[in-house]
Amino acid sequence: MSNDTADQVDGMTWGQLLERSRQLDLHAEQLFLIRSTPINGFAPVEDALEEHLPYQKKLEDSGVMFGAGPLASPEGTEWNGEGVFVYRAASLEEAVRLAEADPMHSRGARRFEVRAWCLNEGTTTKSSVGG
Repeated sequence: MSNDTADQVDGMTWGQLLERSRQLDLHAEQLFLIRSTPINGFAPVEDALEEHLPYQKKLEDSGVMFGAGPLASPEGTEWNGEGVFVYRAASLEEAVRLAEADPMHSRGARRFEVRAWCLNEGTTTKSSVGG
């Protein structure tokens, strides 16, 4: 779901945003968000799962994986094989290399997009909301 309201938005450089976040005494941790989308339907995603899950676990165990999981359809009623991963990486290039090495992507089950993300607020402890 999107709430785009303008064709053009004035902004700042990514470096300025990170510095501004630090000035505001926010968390200001740069992470990388990977959105992973099926290329040829659900079956190839299911086929790659046996190799994908250990890869994700390896990233988690090494401290690279901040979070990962399936992404619901826009209506919130189905899963069509999409996923989101958040990596701790030194650079965009490193995050891309990590995503390329994921069997979901290297086997051609999904395509991906990597975006830098600044974690400013939040907690990593499990809440009782929704569960």
